[in-house]
Amino acid sequence: MSGSRPRAARTNAPPRDIPATGLAAPLNPGRIAALLGLAVLGAVVGIAGALVQPAWFPGGLLLALLASAGLFYGGRRLMGTQPGAVAPAAGWLISVVFLLGGRPEGDYVFGDELGLALFVLGGMVLAVICATMSRSPQPGADSGRPGK
Repeated sequence: MSGSRPRAARTNAPPRDIPATGLAAPLNPGRIAALLGLAVLGAVVGIAGALVQPAWFPGGLLLALLASAGLFYGGRRLMGTQPGAVAPAAGWLISVVFLLGGRPEGDYVFGDELGLALFVLGGMVLAVICATMSRSPQPGADSGRPGK
């Protein structure tokens, strides 16, 4: 540190307007509507997956989980934040739990126990993976390497 002086703060620097993000951001009606739409779409995918997975057991299960993963990841990419993946996952989980309740007659939508367990646990694992993914790099971002 020999020869280096502490720098004084710039007093004539222009004020920076940094927009609030995350929970500090103001409510946006369009964003809320998009999240509600994703939740409804998640419920539809959950119901469709519940009907498809027992019908064609190994293939239907994979198809249902692929559709769920696509919706969760697509919501994350569309919104650019974690709530984009959480909203369809919440709709999916609510519809699946509702279908698990069964009817008074004793029957329910799901087929065998193995398919049910794989569908519910697999969907929840996919939702957590998509919700906790790191942000992808912004397009056109400088790599910081010279010559690039």
